[in-house]
Amino acid sequence: MTEPVTAAEAGWHFDNSYACLPELMFTRLKPTPVRSPKLIVLNHALASSLGLNIQALQGQDGVDVFAGNRIPEGASPLAQAYAGHQFGHFTMLGDGRALLLGEQITPGGRRVDIQLKGSGITPYSRRGDGRAALGPMLREYIISEAMHGLGIPTTRSLAVVTTGETIIRETGLPGAVLTRVASSHLRVGTFQYAANWGSVEDLQALADYTLQRHFPEADTQDHRYLVLLQEVIKRQAKLITQWQLVGFIHGVMNTDNMALSGETIDYGPCAFMDAYDPATVFSSIDVQGRYAYGNQPSIAAWNLVRFAESLLPLLHPDEDQAVKMAEEALADFVKQFQAHWLSGMRAKLGIFNEEPQDEALADDLLQMMQKHHADFTNTFRALTLEKPEETVFFGTTGFAEWHERWLARLGRQQEPKASSLQLMRSSNPAVIPRNHRVEEALEAAVNQEDYSVMERLVDIVSNPYAYSPEQEEYAGLPPESACRYRTYCGT
Repeated sequence: MTEPVTAAEAGWHFDNSYACLPELMFTRLKPTPVRSPKLIVLNHALASSLGLNIQALQGQDGVDVFAGNRIPEGASPLAQAYAGHQFGHFTMLGDGRALLLGEQITPGGRRVDIQLKGSGITPYSRRGDGRAALGPMLREYIISEAMHGLGIPTTRSLAVVTTGETIIRETGLPGAVLTRVASSHLRVGTFQYAANWGSVEDLQALADYTLQRHFPEADTQDHRYLVLLQEVIKRQAKLITQWQLVGFIHGVMNTDNMALSGETIDYGPCAFMDAYDPATVFSSIDVQGRYAYGNQPSIAAWNLVRFAESLLPLLHPDEDQAVKMAEEALADFVKQFQAHWLSGMRAKLGIFNEEPQDEALADDLLQMMQKHHADFTNTFRALTLEKPEETVFFGTTGFAEWHERWLARLGRQQEPKASSLQLMRSSNPAVIPRNHRVEEALEAAVNQEDYSVMERLVDIVSNPYAYSPEQEEYAGLPPESACRYRTYCGT
């Protein structure tokens, strides 16, 4: 019998700073062991960047860690407590099927959370079974790697293991555990929980911890809690802009799914938009369209108001003054988002400098795309490749006029056309994880235990700006269907 691989041999280097917060913020407990874990996918590039030994992770000891059957040396598992507004309704939440193993210190000194998702019942499970199904865990793996490839801040997936157990949703499904890596799992909902169920001292301890972890340069400044609010606003304005510029729809923008680090978190009912329409919704539970594509900026602003509310006791002893400070900070979100969005649209159109009519140029294109049900990604792809004939509105008077305006606009800048095209290539993905491709991969994996379809898809979408011949078939639109595409949260 071989000796177990030590944490040092596997490359684990855990620290547990979150566990130093007030005890109401978490519950210590171990994962619930699973029957027969099997490694399905391991993110080699991510593992290497974390300083982990890939060979050791693929062995039985490594698989047991990913399944929750073995706690690596130095880890201190806990379930985090938090609250949140879910579709506008405030409720107590917490890690209902996840455990934070601890924080890995990378070779470069970076601190990241290592979390198991689907690891069993916790005190916050709310009558759930604490488990996860294979399909949703693989979906998170695919989409998070695609987002990373797009250059959008995101949590990432290190590994997925099957458990050898069946979990019951509408039917029996293969169980799985996903290992998620995040800059942290601090959320707007974490602060809402502390503000509602903790003392001011608890809230201050959480705020100080967040500053030290994510905004250390602001920790010593005057009004550091106002700086905390401003920095979170800044990161969210940039993040939501990046979502909008690639047609990503999160699907469940509850306050517990807004990470203060500025990373995209929780890939439940998410999807990428095909035909451009601000009203696009994929989530089966978003019947009112609260989290539609076009609503994402305003929902982000709404969530940030909730964050500001939780910080009021720390902003100023006088409540009226605290509210005024928060309102002034929040007013910047719209300005920042609009500035980022216009800058991003200029890049998508190959524009380097600024002119007053640039916003109208971008808006007119989007309106034309909506009118003609044009594919969002492929319209910009066609312009990038200088193939306007591949757009659905080619030949219309409206497009001819717009195209002439655009070419004239490019001609009024110093940069040559080749530079504009290069800027467009780096701003317009050639491929996204098309919904039908994702479903194709999940179908093969879950029902046939064929993971090759998923592996090829991940390989393609991990380098979306390559414009390689291999990406051509993945740029194709889904077949016509009488049914609207729907996604499910997987809980």
